[in-house]
Order: sequence, then C-alpha cells, then structure tokens
Amino acid sequence: MGLFKRDTGLDAPRSAGSRAVKVRPSDASDRSSNERFGRWSEAIARGMGTPWFLFILTLVCLVWLAWNTYGPEQWRFDSAALGFTALTLILSLQASYAAPLILLAQNRQDDRDRVQIEQDRQRAERNLADTEFLAREVVALRLAIKDLPDRDFVRAELKALLTELQEEEDPAPEENPDADRA
Repeated sequence: MGLFKRDTGLDAPRSAGSRAVKVRPSDASDRSSNERFGRWSEAIARGMGTPWFLFILTLVCLVWLAWNTYGPEQWRFDSAALGFTALTLILSLQASYAAPLILLAQNRQDDRDRVQIEQDRQRAERNLADTEFLAREVVALRLAIKDLPDRDFVRAELKALLTELQEEEDPAPEENPDADRA
C-alpha cells in the first residue's frame, strides 16, 4: 500500500450519500419566490421614483381635499374638521411601505453592483496579466532582433561575397603566349 490510496475518495467527487449538503425542493421555490418579490419591489420602487408618480399622488391628494371640502355633505368620507385623518393615514401607510421597498431595491442593486465590481476586478487582473505577458514577449522579440545582423553588416558581407565571386569569375591575367613569339 502506498502513501496515497485510491479509495480515499480525494480523486473523485463525493457520492450522494456522503456529507454533501442536500438541497430541499422547497429551497428552490423559496429562492424563486424571493426573486419574484425582489423584482416586484424593484418595479414598485422604480415607479415611485418617477415624476409621474409624484404628479398622480399630488393630483389624488388635491381631488381628495377638494371633494371632502367642497363636495356634497352626505358624500364626504373624510372630515376637514378632523384634519383629513383618512388621507393622513393613507399617506402614512404608503410611506411606511415605500421606505422598506426602496431599501430592498437598493440592497438588491448593491448586490448587483458588488458582483459587477468583482467581475470588473477579475477582468482587470486578466488584462494586467495579458499586458505583462505581451510586454515580456515584446522584450524577448527585441532581444532576438538585437542578435540579428543589421543592414550594414549584411551589405558588407554581400559586398565581400560579390568581390570573391568576381575574383573567381575573372581569372588572373595569364602571360600572353603570342607575346613570346615576337
């Protein structure tokens, strides 16, 4: 038996019966319902942050006040003498629900921003590693080019070869045999 035994399980994923955390079926539905509620709360918060919401809320309040002040006495449902208690309660209820919905939407946005920042950081690390690799490659190419012969050296070598070839092509002037006869 060696130091590392094959049956230790370190070389294979855990089986379903091991100490792995089991996911209950309700966990998935809880996550999806939380996600659905989160999207709904973001939509409400997004809607409450628009000028149209403020305009409509102002219009509803003005109609409410006008109706309960100038409307027929038997049709009024909120007394001006009591300071429009129902309107105050409705606006307080709206504000008490709006604040947590807005905070929930902000928390979800913070989570998305955190994930985006982490992805940006990882991308920046990869870009830095790629840039460093490319810089090393450029330096290696410069060093390789430095070892290559330059233009002047090649010209000088070509000239030397050309003169050598010309010397081989043009034999040395031999003594003229006709000159001996004369």
